[in-house]
Amino acid sequence: MKPQAGDKVRVKSSDGEYEGILMPRPEIFEKGFLVLKLENGYNIGIDEKKVSKVDVLEQYGKPEQGHRERKHDPSLPTISILSFGGTISSKVDYRTGGTYADYTAEDFVQMMPELESVANLRARKVMGIMSEDMSPEEWEAMAKAIHAELNEKEVAGVVVTQGTDTLHFSTAAISFALRNLSKPVVFTAAQRSIDRGSSDAFMNLLCAVHAAKGGIVEVMTCMHGSLDDDSCLLIRGTKVRKMHTSRRDAFRPINELPLARVFPDGKIEVLNQNHRKRSSGAVSVSGQFSRDVGLLYAYPGMDPDILDFFLEKKYGGVVIAATALGHLPVTNERNSLIPKLKKLRDGGIPVFITTQTVYGRVHPYVYTNLRKLSIGAGCTFCEDMLPEVAYIKLCWILAQHKDVEKVRELMPTNIAGEITTRSDVESFLY
Repeated sequence: MKPQAGDKVRVKSSDGEYEGILMPRPEIFEKGFLVLKLENGYNIGIDEKKVSKVDVLEQYGKPEQGHRERKHDPSLPTISILSFGGTISSKVDYRTGGTYADYTAEDFVQMMPELESVANLRARKVMGIMSEDMSPEEWEAMAKAIHAELNEKEVAGVVVTQGTDTLHFSTAAISFALRNLSKPVVFTAAQRSIDRGSSDAFMNLLCAVHAAKGGIVEVMTCMHGSLDDDSCLLIRGTKVRKMHTSRRDAFRPINELPLARVFPDGKIEVLNQNHRKRSSGAVSVSGQFSRDVGLLYAYPGMDPDILDFFLEKKYGGVVIAATALGHLPVTNERNSLIPKLKKLRDGGIPVFITTQTVYGRVHPYVYTNLRKLSIGAGCTFCEDMLPEVAYIKLCWILAQHKDVEKVRELMPTNIAGEITTRSDVESFLY
């Protein structure tokens, strides 16, 4: 019998005899080694060249999950939960160290019985992927799946779960892809594993379901508003950013107040009146994204030749996260970006300026150097749009339009709440 990961085995080698659980070999480990979890909890690596025999003492049985019957309550709305991977939709099998469950509606209800009194749930796993591995292909599949659910008559709203790292990229992509939105689309996630007592997943999901049946119709995130389990913030999908690597309240609104605060008991406190309301129209989708877009972070001393890459690869456009009001090196001839930016312009590759500060907005005329970029080199300044959102927006526009002047016209035009005409002083560091 060939041993499998999770089996309890006895390994005989020239160095000795060992008993333990055979672990999956992590991809980052060198090949040619067996990984064994000993009874004391420590893992050891055994050179396969020294192994003479492996006996299976006990076969691994994948943990079973029992489901209690889930009843449909006709008095409650139906909420669709679509899973795209991430911590919130899986948990760890501590015997093997691997993930073994992709949660369904039954799993969520079993873990959170209170959901049964909030809504009828239907759930589907669309994909399982680490969010940092997402690309335009995944955003296109995501847009298609969400669009289909929104146009199901019985569905009152959609909750989307995925990993946190690029959650704000996904919310921006879906904000542009879905047109004529008539029902809420609520993205939620977890900073901590769902099988840990300190997990933020439970309250995030509960509040997300409440928001999905509510009256604020936007693509938005629903994550912890503070370190405590007291409420979640609803933040517009084009105005949200992950601002901390690990805190529960890592997701913050940028250049705009949150849409609302949601409490676990279902109370929704509206904080921003600038949102759509429910309607009965069908939702349309324009969910293609170009792959030929660059996002460049400017820095002191950067080599102007970096911009040649985008010209050689015939990119459709470039977003630059510049400093402060939109500054780039332009004065010193040795490292001025102006000649290269003009080459991009003349080559039909538009360049769009955002700011690294994320708070505030860029301006094309305040300083002489900014005029050199805007008037002299033809760069387009993108108001208070976040760099990541500008990247997503450009991917989306280039998939719909090939005319460069049309692209330049649309980028600084508000389409999905990504640009605000007025900077609210209260939104800074909210």
